[in-house]
Amino acid sequence: MAEPTLKAVLLSPERDLGDRPLLVVGPSLGTAATVLWGATAGLLANDFDVVAWDLPGHGVSPKASEPFAVADLASAVVTLVDSIAPGTNFHYAGVSLGGATGLQLGVAHGDRVKSLSIQCSGAKIGTPEAWLDRAELVRAQGTPVLIQGSAERWFAPGFMDRAPELSSHLLHSLRDADPTSYAFCCEALAAYDVRTHLAGIKVPTQAVAGAADTVVPPSFAEEIAAGITAGGGTANAVTLEGVAHLAPAEAPAHVAELLRSLIGWAETLEVGK
Repeated sequence: MAEPTLKAVLLSPERDLGDRPLLVVGPSLGTAATVLWGATAGLLANDFDVVAWDLPGHGVSPKASEPFAVADLASAVVTLVDSIAPGTNFHYAGVSLGGATGLQLGVAHGDRVKSLSIQCSGAKIGTPEAWLDRAELVRAQGTPVLIQGSAERWFAPGFMDRAPELSSHLLHSLRDADPTSYAFCCEALAAYDVRTHLAGIKVPTQAVAGAADTVVPPSFAEEIAAGITAGGGTANAVTLEGVAHLAPAEAPAHVAELLRSLIGWAETLEVGK
């Protein structure tokens, strides 16, 4: 296992970093973060510096040459932040695998994150067998074989009709992802399980679920919040109606509002330290 190389894209106006809180946003498996987070970032860009990172072999990030764990992705996010804003503590929001990376940040790098928004994700997602089967399938047939199933899982009923261009761009991101890197992501998720570590997360955390999400239903967000509060941390769970697995794309205004509230609160706690 090795820390992969990640690349980032600035989603807010180009300006000197440091005058505004830094928000780092992470993707769901098979998506490019700029597409997934574009609309939400646009609503936050005046008040926060928003930086999106891509998974290995997705979007702007290079292909992975060897396997990695979700913990390695979290370390790579810290390395990435230090390459653009050395030593800066940051707010973090991530979807699905990006959300799992966020929980790992809270577990292992809690001194660097100010808040966590874990969206459409869980402390454990799926079964090892299912992820390993998907990795094998993608290695054999490529990522296009997943497009139909992903369209059914990613979007709540009616979304593709309401937003055909955005839906198409998201599915094209999946089609264009490097199969080997995608398979490594699946294998990382097969081994991922931080349920027994949630009590160690002490930064303010928001667990966001989509009511129509069949991959990680609202009970997963509730489990995250309960596990963190059991350890003395502060967390809450929120369910968004009419949303499936890609909350920032499906409900950008609502997600932006939740992030603005979370970050504003977390910043007041920072001032009080």
